[in-house]
Amino acid sequence: MPPTSGTPPNPRVPTSLPPTSLPRVLGYWTATAVVAGTIIGSGIFFKPNVIAQQVPYSGLVALVWLLGGGLTLLGALIYAEVCVVLPQAGGNYVFLRESYGRLFGWMWGWVDFWMIRSGSLAALAIAFTASLHDIYKARGNAALSEWSLRGITVSVLLILGVVNMRGVRLGGGLQLVLTLIKVGTIVGLALLPALVWLWPGASPDAFVPSTQNLQPIWPESWSLAIAAGLASALLSVLWPYHGWMNIAPIAGEVRDPGRTLPWALLTGVGVVVVLYLSCNVAYYLTLPGAELAQSETPATQVAQRLLGPAGAIFVSFVILCSTFGSLNGNILVGPRLLFAMGADSLAPRWLHAVHPRWQTPASAIAVLVGWSVLLVLGVGLFASGKKPFDQLTDFAMFGAVLFETMAVLAIFRLRQTRPDAPRPYRCPGYPWLPALYVLLPLVILTNMLGRWESALEAVIGLAFLGLGVATYFALGLHRPRPQPRPHHAATEVPS
Repeated sequence: MPPTSGTPPNPRVPTSLPPTSLPRVLGYWTATAVVAGTIIGSGIFFKPNVIAQQVPYSGLVALVWLLGGGLTLLGALIYAEVCVVLPQAGGNYVFLRESYGRLFGWMWGWVDFWMIRSGSLAALAIAFTASLHDIYKARGNAALSEWSLRGITVSVLLILGVVNMRGVRLGGGLQLVLTLIKVGTIVGLALLPALVWLWPGASPDAFVPSTQNLQPIWPESWSLAIAAGLASALLSVLWPYHGWMNIAPIAGEVRDPGRTLPWALLTGVGVVVVLYLSCNVAYYLTLPGAELAQSETPATQVAQRLLGPAGAIFVSFVILCSTFGSLNGNILVGPRLLFAMGADSLAPRWLHAVHPRWQTPASAIAVLVGWSVLLVLGVGLFASGKKPFDQLTDFAMFGAVLFETMAVLAIFRLRQTRPDAPRPYRCPGYPWLPALYVLLPLVILTNMLGRWESALEAVIGLAFLGLGVATYFALGLHRPRPQPRPHHAATEVPS
């Protein structure tokens, strides 16, 4: 029974029902760290060589990274208004549900849980373990077995899952520290050529950054093959920039969301664009484009050329910090989707429970981490010709382009259906900016369907989406529920 009037509640005695709202405890710096920290992961280290293969011109490579960053900034300008209108736990699930209906909310949950979020977690955990293994081997130790590495990968996922179960303030604070470390180390990597060149004790034979490595900059004439390569490179650059929407699932836990969310989005994305361009300049000043295209990890080769054997350890440490921060950020934000779906009975209701002591969606965290662990183990059992990292990133990215574009374009529906909703931030240039945003994803999807290997992956992905629709109707989720969905506003908690 609830306490009688005048009797203070005992905080040590749980109530009969678990709480179903999440406290607002995250401020501007932590929110910015979530944006930047979940974007910067493995892509800046493992994708530049792929992009160099697709467009063998340094000017076009810079254009690809600028277009990817521009698209992300453009999306952030639009998406910030959507977040301000619906600052609730669940992010894209809430936006799609409120804008297009329950089916689209369900489909986002289906794709994000089974493919995007869990695949990203598994891929990041594998990249983290690979970097840790590189440092281990650099100290003269024998290489570990494949299944020993899988065990380390699983352990990292489980440990971070427990950390984020214990409190959003703990997980958010860890994210802020990890983001500061990773940004600092990536800045060091970007400045490495200049630092080595200017080192007072450098010998005449020391490395000198060469602009000759930038040649060729532009194609002498354009062709269909060059245009197709450029479109393919735009698809490749989506993985390094992916994750910029990760502030939305925890919007219900951000203090003063009308002000904090837009600034956190724009600041975090802006920092990432500058860092990515700086790293690519460092790569091309150090390595010729043809050599960069053949390098498995360009950052490692750059550091080895500049620092010798110590360079490999330095880059492994940079990748270690980067992937660990992105991994923690995804575990911090991902379970909020299951939490929101549980409130709508589109997922088991117990996923909507908040832990009475830790004030986190602990059950949702456990389910997401558990499925990511199974993906890690499954890749080990059924690995194909692709590296596990590439398998999982391909697995994660298919549904992202389609559904995340729909989430950004939800601004049109919300302007129509909620014209009087408070908007302390409004998208500049509406409606032309949102209309411009949709063009580049359309080019990327068209290019995917135009190439056989990508078209096959797209067909498999579409079949998976069809299975999600069939499951939605087979489970009767389209029928109205007898009880209305309760709305639980998040509460402000002082820092």
